[in-house]
Amino acid sequence: MLDQVASAWSLADASLFTVSDSTALFNTIEENLIDCAFVDISLLLHKDVDVISFLKSHNPEAEVVLLCTPQTAKEAEKAISHGAASYLVKPVATRTLEDVAKKYQQGLKNSSNYRELQDHLLENLLGDTPGMQKILRLLYKVAPTTSSVLITGESGSGKEFLARIVHRLSKRANEPFVAVNCSAIPENLIESELFGSKKGAFTGAADKKGLFEEANGGTLFLDEIGELSQATQVKLLRFLQSHETRRVGDTETRYLDVRILAATNADLAQGMANKTFREDLYYRLNTFHINVPPLRERRSTIPNLVKYFILKFEKEENKVIQKIEPAAQMALATYNYPGNVRELENIIEHAVVLSENGCIRLEDLPDELSLAPMQRKTDLLLPAKSSIAVNANLPEINSTQTNLSAETPKALEYNAASEFLTLDELEKQHILRALDLFKGNKTEVAEKLGISRATLWRKLKDHKIEI
Repeated sequence: MLDQVASAWSLADASLFTVSDSTALFNTIEENLIDCAFVDISLLLHKDVDVISFLKSHNPEAEVVLLCTPQTAKEAEKAISHGAASYLVKPVATRTLEDVAKKYQQGLKNSSNYRELQDHLLENLLGDTPGMQKILRLLYKVAPTTSSVLITGESGSGKEFLARIVHRLSKRANEPFVAVNCSAIPENLIESELFGSKKGAFTGAADKKGLFEEANGGTLFLDEIGELSQATQVKLLRFLQSHETRRVGDTETRYLDVRILAATNADLAQGMANKTFREDLYYRLNTFHINVPPLRERRSTIPNLVKYFILKFEKEENKVIQKIEPAAQMALATYNYPGNVRELENIIEHAVVLSENGCIRLEDLPDELSLAPMQRKTDLLLPAKSSIAVNANLPEINSTQTNLSAETPKALEYNAASEFLTLDELEKQHILRALDLFKGNKTEVAEKLGISRATLWRKLKDHKIEI
């Protein structure tokens, strides 16, 4: 049964497409939404184009099951590293095909439910600015594939965080995630650390697994990829081409199923121009490119990141944080964060450790935040959606201004009652103020708060605000 035949299911509307040659298969893929495909291994290539890659480019979450003979089983095993989900040895009973299709259908439903939970978390942590939403959409499309991803951005901006999201949303989520800082390993040890070594290969060498082998079946995250030597770049390129590697000093070749994610804060274009980074390696790594904006360009994420890190360090320090004093909120909102998300995490850890009576005060923050926060320019203020922001329409404050004048807007005058408000209550009050200011026009309110209408509706529901 199914000799040189491909069948594909669209689970959304229970459609079944059956074709008998590669040309018809490619046409079907181009014209239809495919969720699950059974493809005979003889149809894997069409005019030198890989069917699996072609299908994944149109339907990233599609499952591909290969149909093979005992003689072609090894070829089918190898194809799994290129995106196939599994393979079946012919002859295959119709009932088996139905059971496999049902299994993947249930997997899609579970994935959809899981994604709804992830959407909420990631939107809160990444932010709902157009730029970050574009990154989020790309993450969801790329994660289920085996494609390489290059993540760029300033130091501390969250590149490894995004890499872990890609891994967690992939089919390798239960397999190893191995993170390597390429700049932290001495040049004379980098090859043996990555690829392993054979006893006697060099002085003191022992039989040792490399990090590629440790990540087999999962994901290897190479941070600061621009720091790799030319020799190591060549070996990495060879692996990306063949998925084969060899320990230092060994003649045995090992086939490994490892997905590569890479990151850098360096200018790789300049590296290629200077001949310090291989152009062919760059294009292999750069199948998909995600550039992470610095924290100062996505300030709307700061309140949720603050809450996230508070929850993390509350547990570690065995404390409960109930509020952040307004002056500390202002400092957190207006600071420029040269160290990005990593610096914010350190700041919150510092504050939680020093906090007393469940309250983070201005003096609990590091000196660079606690010294004269009001001297910073207003254009550094958090967008008004934030529970930390006080007023989106504050007049500009001169950098030389050291004291609040008598004309300071009331929104900046912290009274004793406001100091006991939680972050959620501050956010609620800010939304109510915006609704009142713009006479309940939710489109205008969402625009002024710097959030989408969907996010505004969710916040109205969360805060039980009725219009």
